[in-house]
Amino acid sequence: MKQEDNKEFNAAYDLIHKNSIKIPDKIAFIDDDQTINYSNLSKKVKSFSNQIFKLGLKEKDRIIICMFDCINFPITFLGSIWSNIIPICVNTMLPKQDLEYMLRDSQAKAVICSKDLLEVFIEIKNSLDNETLIISEEGEKVTTNNNKVYDLSFLINSNEYNLNPSQTFESSECFWLYSSGSTGKPKGTIHIHKSLKNTSTYYAKKILKITSEDIFFSAAKLFFAYGLGNALTFPLSIGGTSILSKDRPTVEIVNNKIKHNNVTIFFGVPTLYAAMLNSNLKTEDFKSLRLSVSAGEALPEHLCNKWSKTIGSNVLDGIGSTEMLHIFISNYIDLITPGSSGKPVPGYEVRLMKEDNSEADMNEIGELEVKGPTSAISYWNKPEKTEATFIGDWVKTGDKYTKDANGIYKYCGRSDDMMKVSGQYVSPFEIEEALQSHKYVLEAAVVGKKDKDELLKPKAFVVLNDNNNATNLEKELTAHVKKILTPFKYPRWYEFVSSLPKTATGKIQRYKLRIEK
Repeated sequence: MKQEDNKEFNAAYDLIHKNSIKIPDKIAFIDDDQTINYSNLSKKVKSFSNQIFKLGLKEKDRIIICMFDCINFPITFLGSIWSNIIPICVNTMLPKQDLEYMLRDSQAKAVICSKDLLEVFIEIKNSLDNETLIISEEGEKVTTNNNKVYDLSFLINSNEYNLNPSQTFESSECFWLYSSGSTGKPKGTIHIHKSLKNTSTYYAKKILKITSEDIFFSAAKLFFAYGLGNALTFPLSIGGTSILSKDRPTVEIVNNKIKHNNVTIFFGVPTLYAAMLNSNLKTEDFKSLRLSVSAGEALPEHLCNKWSKTIGSNVLDGIGSTEMLHIFISNYIDLITPGSSGKPVPGYEVRLMKEDNSEADMNEIGELEVKGPTSAISYWNKPEKTEATFIGDWVKTGDKYTKDANGIYKYCGRSDDMMKVSGQYVSPFEIEEALQSHKYVLEAAVVGKKDKDELLKPKAFVVLNDNNNATNLEKELTAHVKKILTPFKYPRWYEFVSSLPKTATGKIQRYKLRIEK
């Protein structure tokens, strides 16, 4: 362990203490039902910290947080960290079997859940037959089988406080995030205390130029690495205000949140940007925006340009990961290259590696590896996957990229999505980007399919804009792609669909499209 990593530091204290003293009356969070200022946020965090110990939890115990975005989420997340109890943020949209797996895998001693998820966790607890505590907004009550549910409202509103945080260090285990599990069982990704601070220091402050005047709204939810930074860490790091919403981020909801709260920084994903641009946007509804951010999937060039032209403010595309906690390659406010991920964020190093373990040359495709100040330390209880992903200080991302002469990184696709056509690597993303630039196409996903000679060729799944149909469109799309790309890259087959399979973060699940029907 490096000496500088051994500094005493508690991430929750760092995020709320100064603000509660300097700007006690400023609003920290606004959710669908209420607001909370920095003074009351601090009190409720300390109350929760005190009461959670009284329920029998001890330092370094683990606690699952499965809640819709609301003010109680940051209170319980920060209150756990204040106590040196490890919060595990869990996706509220997961099916019961995945939630049960995570409870078993993590060996969490307690679960905090929104009331709409309460019955699911009671069922899980009964099937596990263990002593897991269940805490909910539903309030204290006795359910079937005498399952006691502890009242979250009481825990955060008592008059007893832990005024001082538990002793932790920059390198102490702080919280977990579970990966999406698209290539196997979800992996508990372990992060340390200093990483929360570092996402703000290196990315948000340097790239986004955030200030205390900013009002943040993230379509990505708090249980994602992307959303956790956007809606919790970044605003608290500079005394800003964060807008939270429990609802799925539809076009209408996002428009209203931005308009009625004078949002200055909006965080979205490409799918949402496409849907918003395909709706009847009113430019005046977005007049408060000074900046937008995109991550989750690469943002196509035409969407980047159209958003900036329509809204009147720039959108910065970038790439991050659960393992790195937030964005580590990004476009800059004064350096935007539409259709690219941009350049490494200061403080991070990246490299592109070929299959022979040598570095890729300029404009040559390689697998992206990164190292920097926000890396997770390992996966929980998965030594083989940890060893395969964390190579010394380097983290393998599983993403294919190229780098041009100007040091700009361009996304090509996931390693398992790449295909060789006519002996050459083809990026599904570049074909998708070309297809989506057609006026009739809303979304597209491209996968490899073998032809009658068992040779791999591109197949496109296409979602059309409203009121358009696929009649005689295949030839037109093929001609369109051939004008933009090297001709051999055009799709040999088209399938027109109403939607594409995606993860909860908006990433297209191409592996599902590769399954032959």
